[in-house]
Amino acid sequence: MEAGKLDRFITVQRKSVTVSATGAITETWANLMAVRAAMLEMTADEIVGDFGEAEAKTVVFLVRWHPSPITTGDRILCEGATYDLKEIVEVGRRKGWKLRGVAQ
Repeated sequence: MEAGKLDRFITVQRKSVTVSATGAITETWANLMAVRAAMLEMTADEIVGDFGEAEAKTVVFLVRWHPSPITTGDRILCEGATYDLKEIVEVGRRKGWKLRGVAQ
């Protein structure tokens, strides 16, 4: 993996839910890791929603392998945009991760 191609800076965040003494539920996002990434592709997938067809921006990020467990419940922040993780694929044997996200 060439360092020069990792031209984006992304932050992977994980949701945490807390319940107060009164029973109120609060959801917050905490930074899991901040890494450099390459943006591999940007496509517009057609999604059939409740009100007809819509477009969702899908992005695939390539990052170096990291031992921190990333899940599809996490999200990615990149250049002011937020992406929900939909797929995580290991590249090679501990070389990297392909993270596919859909813009919120």
